[in-house]
Amino acid sequence: MWAAVLLACLSGCWAQYDPHTEPKRTSIVHLFEWRWADVAAECERYLAPHGFGAVQISPPNEHIVLNQPWRPWWERYQPISYKLCSRSGTEEEFRDMVTRCNNVGVRIYADVVINHMCGASGGSGNHSSCGTYFNAGAEDFPGVPYSSWDFNDGKCHTASGNIENYNDVNQVRDCRLVSLLDLALQKEYVRGKIAEYLNHLLALGVAGFRVDACKHMWPGDMAAIFSQLTTLNTRWFSPGTKPFIYQEVIDLGGEPIKSSQYFRLGRVTEFKYGAKLGTVVRRWNGEKMAYLRNWGEGWAFMPSDRALVFVDNHDNQRGQGAGGASILTFWDPRLYKVAVAFMLAHPYGQTRIMSSYRWDRKFVNGKDVNDWVGPPSYPDGTTKPVTLRPDTTCGNGWVCEHRWRQIRNMAIFRNVVGEEPLMNWWDNGRNQIAFGRGARGFIAINNDDWNMAMTLQTGLPPGTYCDVISGQKEGDHCTGLQLTVNACGNAVFQISSSAQDPMVAIHVRDKL
Repeated sequence: MWAAVLLACLSGCWAQYDPHTEPKRTSIVHLFEWRWADVAAECERYLAPHGFGAVQISPPNEHIVLNQPWRPWWERYQPISYKLCSRSGTEEEFRDMVTRCNNVGVRIYADVVINHMCGASGGSGNHSSCGTYFNAGAEDFPGVPYSSWDFNDGKCHTASGNIENYNDVNQVRDCRLVSLLDLALQKEYVRGKIAEYLNHLLALGVAGFRVDACKHMWPGDMAAIFSQLTTLNTRWFSPGTKPFIYQEVIDLGGEPIKSSQYFRLGRVTEFKYGAKLGTVVRRWNGEKMAYLRNWGEGWAFMPSDRALVFVDNHDNQRGQGAGGASILTFWDPRLYKVAVAFMLAHPYGQTRIMSSYRWDRKFVNGKDVNDWVGPPSYPDGTTKPVTLRPDTTCGNGWVCEHRWRQIRNMAIFRNVVGEEPLMNWWDNGRNQIAFGRGARGFIAINNDDWNMAMTLQTGLPPGTYCDVISGQKEGDHCTGLQLTVNACGNAVFQISSSAQDPMVAIHVRDKL
């Protein structure tokens, strides 16, 4: 008991909730399945100039290669070793990306898979992204190295060896998740190899980690691993700075494993956020935008300073993970932009923006049977580069939601309003809402089936402002709509119910 208390006390010394982004750069962008060369270029040409704070990258470790050339995205989540050669590039390219992004003030968070290795039926040989030999059946991974002694087979007591009951905590944490070989994180050797991998990433300049599948690991084991982490590279960070950590814990309620069990280790993904917001914006089950008045902890979400929030992620935009059909994605762009604009305007949580690619959806009995499709690729299975069109949107099958004007400008809005409190809330009792952030920004949204025409108190200084949804300030003029705030702080908001973007947002940096 005393050991557990001591560990809990010590954990507070290195638990990391600070994303280490530069001042006035707040949002994370998940550049899902991007090549390292493209991430580096995007940091320099777009993310830094437009005030994005950090990038979440796909797992950088060596992984299995499946179904050549039609390789699924989830092969990235089946490690073979901790070598830094993946579908996204080599270690040299990884090092170059981290350096270039840090040099322009954009942080890199690596998605790390430490709960398991590849699937038990993953075969053997050298069909891996580095060409390292492995034998899944024998649990032999010489690239680490791991052997059969390093897995949890003896701790799992289900007939299949897989998780069969999510109400059994021991099964969830000691058995295989969908047949993935479950590492014995209670063993010092395994902990040491994982810490060695994470510390290598930190030495190269990585600022933090998104930790995959945390519900399937005992918090005490994770604490023991994290306690071995070194500090961030002093080329870009102050001496003694510990990495930012956010953990994937799917907790929609109803299961014994709770997000709160991981708070002392770092931030936690708040999966209820996107699921509930999607239901509200879709106006399902009688939900109304007006109900968002107490959004956040008032909706039984985790504390804001522990939450990593998002409208969608790479799992649930494919109908996997948490949230179900309520999750909004780029496939429904009008409502998606409403949800993302609300998220970026609202003060709750650390925000992450999804940046995706398209795939050919095919529904059978309501399920997309092509949800496995990997990133845009050439016939040999290698990932296509992210190309840019003249209008700055992406080609080659890449969606790049972070480049959509409405989303980019709302990320800037969030930077401008900073820590200002939510003020001047207004709603019509249904699906028209508006609120401000101190004296620095104001947003109005019309999600009703009739037009909105209201004079509202913005809390902003008087003057003429550019709407950052329809355009932005360029020189001495607005490229989109402009609004006048009078001497009393009031402005008239007129938003058509048929508008492609049924919202208006203004802030003090885009004031004429």
